Amino acid sequence: MQNAEIQRWLAARREQGLYRQEQQVQTLPGGLLNSNGALFVNFSGNDYLGLGEAPLLRQAMADAALADGVASTGSPLITGYQPAHAELIATLRDWLGVEDVLLFSSGFAANQAMLSALVGPDDLLLLDRYCHASMQDLLTSGQRSFKRYPHQDLTALAAMLQQSGIKNQDVVVATEGVFSMDGDVTDCAAILHLLTAKQPLLLDDAHGIGVLGSEGRGSWAAHGVQVSALQCLMANFGKALAGQGGFLAGSRDVIDFIRQQSRHYIYSTALSPALCRAMQSSVLLCRAEQWRREKLADNIALFRQLARQAGLGIADSMTAIQPVLCADNTSAMRWSNALKERGIWLHAIRPPTVPQARLRISLSASHSELQIRQLVQVLVQTQPVTAQNHTTTIPES
Repeated sequence: MQNAEIQRWLAARREQGLYRQEQQVQTLPGGLLNSNGALFVNFSGNDYLGLGEAPLLRQAMADAALADGVASTGSPLITGYQPAHAELIATLRDWLGVEDVLLFSSGFAANQAMLSALVGPDDLLLLDRYCHASMQDLLTSGQRSFKRYPHQDLTALAAMLQQSGIKNQDVVVATEGVFSMDGDVTDCAAILHLLTAKQPLLLDDAHGIGVLGSEGRGSWAAHGVQVSALQCLMANFGKALAGQGGFLAGSRDVIDFIRQQSRHYIYSTALSPALCRAMQSSVLLCRAEQWRREKLADNIALFRQLARQAGLGIADSMTAIQPVLCADNTSAMRWSNALKERGIWLHAIRPPTVPQARLRISLSASHSELQIRQLVQVLVQTQPVTAQNHTTTIPES
């Protein structure tokens, strides 16, 4: 592509209200962040349990950097697999009740590895239309047969399964446990009820891990599903566990199958051993400190109560993710900027990330009651006249 074409593309991006750029910030304890010397209440982070500010976790990272070093020095199959990695994997196995785990540099890489390995060239992949880009991107390669069923529409999924049975096609189903932009929770038990023993379910639980289920095991556990009913579980450390990286969990054979062929695993430098030690501490804190999930649940309930009382249109989400739809990109950006002028950091999310622009409110156990009341008050005071007052149904693109 020529430079002139690049310049025209960037100009069009700005005109469409879709231009993106980094904003340098420093996250602080108590649900705050600093940007250019100004303090904001942060409602755009994914630190759902507030573990990012836990002194024990920070100390674990610092101690591990001194004891284990910050560099793994290679890929996991060469020199990158160290005691810190093995012990983190053992902790994850015990927590989730799985036979084996693979660690990845990101949840994006883990999702790509999961689908590329477990969806065979002759399989039909059935994927929820709103699944994350890391799952959708695999479809653009043209190497796999796929269909996307309407978001959370299990009747449509059942019809697709029936049609595949008539055609004698092997099927793999993939979905998210908690959808990252809508906050709704998938009923894994209901999906599994539609599937036969030969139709595997792959689950991305990046936003459910740590938050839902007994000891924060995830959305599948919250629905009473045994982890063995999933062929493979993807989750990450970058949300409720307050770290970085991702992992795949499942049976010994499934994980070894991925290990043997995943380019994302074989050709990437392994996670820092210091980070692995910190994430081991994070999992232990997550399991033990139930009060964090209880505080988050209280904050979610308070926000939803205040928002309804104030007449704000909110989505039907009972998770930390509370989207408010906007009429268009311009409305979303204006609302976000007006909120920042009042000390609220709440980012506008726009297409193509989502089919319709929105403010994605992200609640945390770190937030105080006063901060949540402030959020609702300022949302009402700055709401554009073009903002939609209902968000229950999100149109598909």
